[in-house]
Amino acid sequence: MLELHNVHAFYGKSHVLHGVQFEVRPGEIVALLGRNGSGRSTTVKAIMGLVDASGSVRWRGEDILGRKAFRIAHAGIGYVPENRDIFPTLTVHQNLLLGQKKGAKGAKGAQGAQGAMDAKDVRGVQEVQPARWGFDDMYRMFPRLAERRDTEAGVLSGGEQQMLTLCRTLMGDPELVMIDEPTEGLAPKIVELVAEYLREIRRRGVAVLLVEQKLTIALEVADRCLVMGHGRIVFEGTPAELRANAYIRKEWLEV
Repeated sequence: MLELHNVHAFYGKSHVLHGVQFEVRPGEIVALLGRNGSGRSTTVKAIMGLVDASGSVRWRGEDILGRKAFRIAHAGIGYVPENRDIFPTLTVHQNLLLGQKKGAKGAKGAQGAQGAMDAKDVRGVQEVQPARWGFDDMYRMFPRLAERRDTEAGVLSGGEQQMLTLCRTLMGDPELVMIDEPTEGLAPKIVELVAEYLREIRRRGVAVLLVEQKLTIALEVADRCLVMGHGRIVFEGTPAELRANAYIRKEWLEV
């Protein structure tokens, strides 16, 4: 489904990724783990076309490296950034509406922050339900969003904004969703909601590339784990294999 081969990425003259290689298969959750500065977020940004990169990023057999981010989103890859990129002056429902995939004449949609339209265009969007996800799904999984559907997103708590960002990306009906640090700064109850959300995504056949620092949630929900260090993949295996590998955990994950 998604294949990376010898991917290098740069911020200016700084060489951040050094030949990253891995794949994400249909309908699986892959956890991308590592300490801050290991290259995890840069990896998903390279896939999404947001940083300068070389090598090969293949999506369903076609190389997408170098494409614009909105075209990568339209191809079926959703991206949930770490910074909870919501439209603060629009309501919860309008934010979800902006995430919808194009489905009718005159309708405009987007997947994740990079594909979203300008806020002023929201009135022209028709409510066309995507194949897998609709408003009912979002409000069922996160009842708090249903309660606040007419509230401006800018006044939501950090946890509520994270829920909204996740849901808006799914409204674009991606086949793969890349989620960067979804549990950062969230209360334990919300973290468990996010874990269940990830399981629901997998149950519906959507693959997940999860960038996460919390080893506990990654081991709980992932099918496979990748560990990064110094811009390279230093471990790949099942959660059970990572639990059993004390050296990798101590050298590349534990503080």
